[in-house]
Amino acid sequence: MKKGNSFLKRREAQFSDDSLLGEINQVDFQELPLFEFEILVTATNSFQPSNKLGQGGFGLVYKGKLQDGQEIAVKRLSQTSGQGMEEFMNEVVVISKLQHRNLVKLLGCCIEGDEKMLVYEYMPNKSLDAFIFDPLKEGLLDWSKRFNIIQGISRGVLYLHRDSRLRIIHRDLKASNILLDAEMDPKISDFGMARIFGGNENQASTRRVVGTYGYMSPEYAMEGRFSEKSDVFSFGVLLLEIVSGRKNTSFHDDIHSLSLLGYAWKLWKEEIVSPLIDSTISDPIFRNEILRCIHIGLLCVQEFVQDRPSMSAVISMLNSEILDLPAPKQPGFTGRQFTTDTESSQQNQEITCSVNKVTITCVEGR
Repeated sequence: MKKGNSFLKRREAQFSDDSLLGEINQVDFQELPLFEFEILVTATNSFQPSNKLGQGGFGLVYKGKLQDGQEIAVKRLSQTSGQGMEEFMNEVVVISKLQHRNLVKLLGCCIEGDEKMLVYEYMPNKSLDAFIFDPLKEGLLDWSKRFNIIQGISRGVLYLHRDSRLRIIHRDLKASNILLDAEMDPKISDFGMARIFGGNENQASTRRVVGTYGYMSPEYAMEGRFSEKSDVFSFGVLLLEIVSGRKNTSFHDDIHSLSLLGYAWKLWKEEIVSPLIDSTISDPIFRNEILRCIHIGLLCVQEFVQDRPSMSAVISMLNSEILDLPAPKQPGFTGRQFTTDTESSQQNQEITCSVNKVTITCVEGR
């Protein structure tokens, strides 16, 4: 494993884009170890398919073990990925500057020739979606574990928004991007879509909408506008999924043609939310806490930005520091059905000025 600025020198030789070089120069390479390609080949047993953990935003992820016995996860950039290099560099720039118990830790990176890889701490329990959406595993997460996961995610998002050296908008919060360690504590991962905000910047706009439908806020999916409240919306969807054990992007109520958000809203208005609660956690002892979480989730997914709470307020609500919660208003996308994980991947340049309308002309999988 090498340290130093050799990575930076190689990047300068390969890139002539001044903006990309500017991003690269933001990385403190004394703090970010550089792994030799051969070390990662050995660690992953030549990237054996049996070591494959899944697929990230820009390539495959493999389990590996270093010579000292440390287990790692290696995210390998696909050479056929159209937007992979941009996401790779974005993740290096963003996460190299972050450190929090509820964010996955970047151990280093590798870049040799056509090979670009990120090396992370290994999460033995993989991702949250592998539990809450699996009928065979959901029972392993009782309410205490789920509430701990909810609190951990909220603390991680607050750190991104307010407490880190940078202000980060994640833009792709979802169950598959929440990893679980050996103690089932959550760690937010996949920062390829993340956006750094400047000191006075509260909102930005883009013509390249990235993320996962079903988790995107209305203003982002329809108009390309995003802010901290966009992440709050995604967190609210995630919260309702954790409580219900149902996936917003595949849930469909055949009788009323409702999404999970629409179904939750309908039950809330009728004051009969019990059908929303996952049967494996439906315990009278925790009922009030679960109902409070549903209430908070509905506040987070309200259609209009100004109606959603900040993440600091969400944490105060979860901790019952705010006892009287406001009544939620109608969620965004209520009545719409999300049946796939289709993601937008238009190759248009981001802009930071205010845009009232952004026309999305092409939507295809990433």
